[in-house]
Amino acid sequence: MAEIVSFPDAGRADALLVRSLRDGVLRLVLNSPPANALSIALLEALMAEFDKAGSDADVRVVVIASTGNVFSAGHDLKELTAHRADQDRGAGFFETAFRLCADLMLKIAHLPKPVIAEVDGLATAAGCQLVASCDLAICTDTSTFCTPGVNIGLFCSTPMVAVTRAAHRKQAMEMLLTGETIDASTAKDFGLVNRIVPKQYLAQVVAKYAGVIASKSPLTLKIGKEAFYRQLGLPVEAAYDYAAKVMVDNMLTQDAEEGIGAFLNKRPPEWTGE
Repeated sequence: MAEIVSFPDAGRADALLVRSLRDGVLRLVLNSPPANALSIALLEALMAEFDKAGSDADVRVVVIASTGNVFSAGHDLKELTAHRADQDRGAGFFETAFRLCADLMLKIAHLPKPVIAEVDGLATAAGCQLVASCDLAICTDTSTFCTPGVNIGLFCSTPMVAVTRAAHRKQAMEMLLTGETIDASTAKDFGLVNRIVPKQYLAQVVAKYAGVIASKSPLTLKIGKEAFYRQLGLPVEAAYDYAAKVMVDNMLTQDAEEGIGAFLNKRPPEWTGE
C-alpha cells in the first residue's frame, strides 16, 4: 500500500510526497504537480525519508519518481522570490534553500543503498541535479533535461556539481552555458541517464532494475557504493591502494564467504548482511 507522506501535516490529500515499500524497494513519488518544485517543504520531506531509509533494514533500494509531466522543475522560484522582501533581501533564506538542496544530494551519495531516478518528463535545474545525483537514472523517450539558470541570470552553480560528475566535462559545460534543453537520447550520450524506455514500460523496467539490485547482499552494496564515490576523488594510484584495502575487508565479511561458497556449490546465496 502507498502511504501519503507530508511534512508537517501527514494527513493531507495534497501531500508533497507519496511513499510505498514493497519487496525491499522504497518508492518516493514527488507529488507537487505541475512543476514538482523542490520547495523547502519537499526538500525536508525527502531528507526525512532518506534519514529513515538509511537505517531501515527493510529498505534495500530507493526509487525517486514523480507525478505529472514534469519530473522536477528545480527550486521553487516563487518561494525564493517572496523572500526578497526580507530585511536581508532574502540572503538568509537563499542560503537555507541551497544548503538544504546540497545536503539532500550529499545524502543520496552517502546513503548506503542504491538510489534510482525514474524520470518521465522535464528535469530542469535542481531537478536535473537530482537526476544526476542518483546512482542510476532511467527515463522515458520523451523526457528532457536542462540547466537553464543562465537564461534568467542565475547560473546553475549547485546543479553543476552533480551534472559535471555525471556528464562529460565539455557536454556538461554546453548545458550550463547555453541553458538549452536536451532530449533523452542526448542525455544518454552525455551520461546523465543509463537507459531510455517507452513511457508504458518505465515503471516495469525500473522495478526490474530495483529488484535485481535488492536481491544482492545489502552489506556488499553499502561497501561498493561508498568505495565507488570515494575512489572517484583520488589519484589513480591512491584509488587502487584504497580499493585493494576495501576488497580485503569485503572478502572477510560473512556475505562474501557465503556468496563465493554458494557460487562454487551452485546454490543461491543466503545473505545475512554481515
